[in-house]
Amino acid sequence: MKKPELLAPAGDLEKLKFAIHYGADAVYIGGKQFGLRAKAGNFDYKDMKEGVDFANSYGSKVYVAANIIAHNDDLSGVEPFFEQLADIGVHAVIIADPSLIRVCQRVAPELEIHLSTQASVTNWRSVLFWKQQGIERVVLAREVSMKEIEKIKENVDVEIETFIHGAMCISYSGRCVLSNHMTDRDANRGGCAQSCRWKYDLFEDGKDDTNVSETNELAYTMSSKDLSMVEHIPELIENGVDSLKIEGRMKSIHYLATVVNVYRKIIDTYMKDPVHFSIDQEWIDEIWKAAQRSLTTAFYYKDPSEEDQLFGKPERIPKYNFSGLVLDYDHQTQLATIQQRNPFKIGDDVEFFGPDFYRFQQKITWMIDENGNSIDIAKHPMMKVRVKVDKPVSYFNMMRKQR
Repeated sequence: MKKPELLAPAGDLEKLKFAIHYGADAVYIGGKQFGLRAKAGNFDYKDMKEGVDFANSYGSKVYVAANIIAHNDDLSGVEPFFEQLADIGVHAVIIADPSLIRVCQRVAPELEIHLSTQASVTNWRSVLFWKQQGIERVVLAREVSMKEIEKIKENVDVEIETFIHGAMCISYSGRCVLSNHMTDRDANRGGCAQSCRWKYDLFEDGKDDTNVSETNELAYTMSSKDLSMVEHIPELIENGVDSLKIEGRMKSIHYLATVVNVYRKIIDTYMKDPVHFSIDQEWIDEIWKAAQRSLTTAFYYKDPSEEDQLFGKPERIPKYNFSGLVLDYDHQTQLATIQQRNPFKIGDDVEFFGPDFYRFQQKITWMIDENGNSIDIAKHPMMKVRVKVDKPVSYFNMMRKQR
């Protein structure tokens, strides 16, 4: 049984490093052109090169999304863009538009091409077609079921990638024009305004029929719950999925580190002993610390119903603040140098966590500022403080607290 790749999003260079450090086998990023996340930090060529070098040092890979549905005026600069990616050493590009695929194959044949989920591939004959066009990997449409994945792998010998966690688009395979209509921002050229997640009044026969919840939030959106396959990774592995993909190039490093950490643990635990594998409740609990919305398995086991949509009274999900990033640790004094990311104070119950599912909880009992002055609260953004910690920590570890 083949161990699948864990593929994580990276909206900028910091996120790339955290994703890899917390266990991603590969990351996908966007350049300054041709990607669908125009509002993500994205990478210039200098940052791409640094990201590729960092990934190589960990034995990981970097893929670049160039997955817009191109119009004529989008085509300027395509050739030098792919040539530059090849020179940098990017491992693969993720493309949806056939014209961009052909250009890439012509000017940068050394670049591996992955077909984007935006191409809406839902059956094995389509997968076979794209394999015949020289595509090494197909990222399936998010509407594909577990049974359909099994049949695809039975019929076509090509790498398959599927989403396992993150936001779901309410429109079929992301082919939405709602943002275009309401904001003049083209969702399929990188400008999605996420109009489906706005809150709307509902009218019937000209009368306002809005159901307002107890929290005074409007009850109606056109939005799906977020995808989570945290309890179903073994079935995806057994069906031969080659790459398990997390969505979220615009999510925080806390979200990214938490989610990657959980799926890394699940994959490694299952591959070590598939026969005796069982889901640990603490993995599920950990995912909820990163959750932004309610969760669903989407199309994997059934057609989604109203239970898979966000409407009505919102589910109360525990909220956690990313409070600090560990920069250093002194084993003799047991003091950690922490860069503040959200305010924390003496008396706060916090949790430290790091790669390999390392976690512990404690109370903040003592801290000093950079000048050695005793302080009760770390309230200034990015300030550095030294905190007494109960167990060893290291750089890239994080500290969070429940709101």
